[in-house]
Amino acid sequence: MSNHVDYAQARSYCLSLDDAIEDYPFGIEPLVFKIGDERGKMFALLVRSEPAQISLKCDPDRAEMLREQYPAITAGYHLNKRHWNTIVLDGSVPDEECLALIAHSYDLVRPKRRKA
Repeated sequence: MSNHVDYAQARSYCLSLDDAIEDYPFGIEPLVFKIGDERGKMFALLVRSEPAQISLKCDPDRAEMLREQYPAITAGYHLNKRHWNTIVLDGSVPDEECLALIAHSYDLVRPKRRKA
């Protein structure tokens, strides 16, 4: 068991979110997490590498700030670089921050609930 968020922990956390599913729309890599079904919106892309990497949607201003703060966070790999970050899960980004960024990405793409 690692002492920081790794592939298995990131996968488990993504799947713990309401209506989250995993899919492989691009082949065996990356593992894609969507909300709802295979047509749902992506909120995370997880790559099994050493160390693992996860790409997450992010508010553009927050995305830039995070890139300046953490060398392990870069503009999204093969994604819209303004709205996506890729995080190398090497332990240099605190666990709480990694999990908060997964939740933030999920919140950005989940369907908004209408007020009664």
